[in-house]
Amino acid sequence: MRTALIAFLLFMLTPARADESALQAYAFPPRDDQAREGIRTDALLVIQNGRIVYEHYAAPTGADTPHLTWSVSKSVMATVLGVAYGEDRFKLDDPVATFYPPMTDHPQVRIQDLMHWASGLDWQEDYEYAPLKSSVVAMLYTTGRKDMAGFTAAHVSLAAPGERFLYSSGDSNLLAAALRRMVGAEHYPDYPWTALFQPLGIERAVWERDARGTFVGSSYLYMTARELARIGQLMLDDGRWQGRQLLPADWVEFTRTPFAGAAVEPGEATPGAQWWLNSALAWPDAPSDTFAALGHWGQGLYVLPKQKLVIVRYADDRDGSFQHNTLLRHVLAAFPGEQR
Repeated sequence: MRTALIAFLLFMLTPARADESALQAYAFPPRDDQAREGIRTDALLVIQNGRIVYEHYAAPTGADTPHLTWSVSKSVMATVLGVAYGEDRFKLDDPVATFYPPMTDHPQVRIQDLMHWASGLDWQEDYEYAPLKSSVVAMLYTTGRKDMAGFTAAHVSLAAPGERFLYSSGDSNLLAAALRRMVGAEHYPDYPWTALFQPLGIERAVWERDARGTFVGSSYLYMTARELARIGQLMLDDGRWQGRQLLPADWVEFTRTPFAGAAVEPGEATPGAQWWLNSALAWPDAPSDTFAALGHWGQGLYVLPKQKLVIVRYADDRDGSFQHNTLLRHVLAAFPGEQR
């Protein structure tokens, strides 16, 4: 209880003063709730040096509202797996089939391949733009929704594991399924809480599971902005939280290392291990060591190590108006911290 109280107080300190008018204007322009166009920020939280320096919400979202994180869930599941890794429950080169037998048809796929979205399995990560051909829409809403990992494992291989980056929510859900055998079926339903959320003082998180009881590690985690910021602070501090090494430092380094098998197009973030990296300056106004967890419709958790910044944005963007780089530029102008 005392640890949770200290963690709560860390995020309740009086916000610092800063010239934030441009940031406010960009993130929270007037919006038409009927048209659903333009930038539609629901929450924006900026923490620097462990202190809240900016916090604003748009109704009905508030400080106590668990918000759907969409694919930010992937990075949080990777953080949960990092705790299990530190407990020596698996190794990165272990075959996935060791922990999830439906993957026996793909015996060469390793945990690290899933972490890099490089299973080699055929997958179409299209949403409303191509729903009839979309693997992820079928997994979340139609033929695969009752057993999402099983649906993914049934796909054929297109490439050798570990050689080619292909973004796949299915890979992330295979990781969530493998976690069950890693930690034991009896501990699995509570493991994200006992391993990660409770040590961080996170109390409102909700994580949906499919009909097989597997966490939807790709998509369906709900957290308040302040709670998600604690994940970012943990990563900023190389896996340490209040003096405890909650994540192994080598796990944090692994997640923040660019995947060599990714062919990154100009303007695209570089895949790490279930996190996104700015190593190729996809966001040119942000430092190259910036990394992020990103989700559909504008969800974002950004970590800027040199500036000691953690940024959480929840949103309902539908038309592509929002730009990560523009948000980061405004945040850095308001809260520059250490210069690059």
